[in-house]
Amino acid sequence: MVNKSASVSDEQLVARAKQGDNRSFDLLVLKYQHKVLALVRRFVRDPVEAEDIAQEAFLKAYRALASFRGESAFYTWLYRIAVNAAKNALDSRKRRPGSDVDIDEIEEFAFSDSLRVEENPESLLASEDLQRVVQETLAGLPDELRQALVLREFEGMSYEEIATAMSCPIGTVRSRIFRAREAIDEAIRPLLES
Repeated sequence: MVNKSASVSDEQLVARAKQGDNRSFDLLVLKYQHKVLALVRRFVRDPVEAEDIAQEAFLKAYRALASFRGESAFYTWLYRIAVNAAKNALDSRKRRPGSDVDIDEIEEFAFSDSLRVEENPESLLASEDLQRVVQETLAGLPDELRQALVLREFEGMSYEEIATAMSCPIGTVRSRIFRAREAIDEAIRPLLES
């Protein structure tokens, strides 16, 4: 019954948005922004590019809202738009020299059940090591990088909210988060390779 009320709520927001109520569409964006970004990140590893593609997906959904007939749930429709936006980005990357990305393989990989990790003593120990290295690396980051990453990853704040909280431009926020993630990736790479 909860799902039905959530679906009705989406339907009401979509109807209002179609009538020109931009605040209703903003509420849909707020409701689904994290899901869409997580979905796009399955295709695109670069966090800045993933954020851009997610924003593009919402923009495309807004522009096409008049064509949404409600034959499926709003999120199902939005999901398809986001997947297509990610595939288009990968496809344009594939056309650039030096890229050998196979979009179909990536989609299969992104949703593969084989990615599940079985819990055994070795995997638990590796997980603990990974957590320790991430925490140590996070603690060693410069304050502005650590703060930006914590606000984004642990507090779930948007880039705009972080920019306001840290009194800096969004581009600076993106750069700080990218540099922080890059430092953590570099620190954990030896663990993942072994």
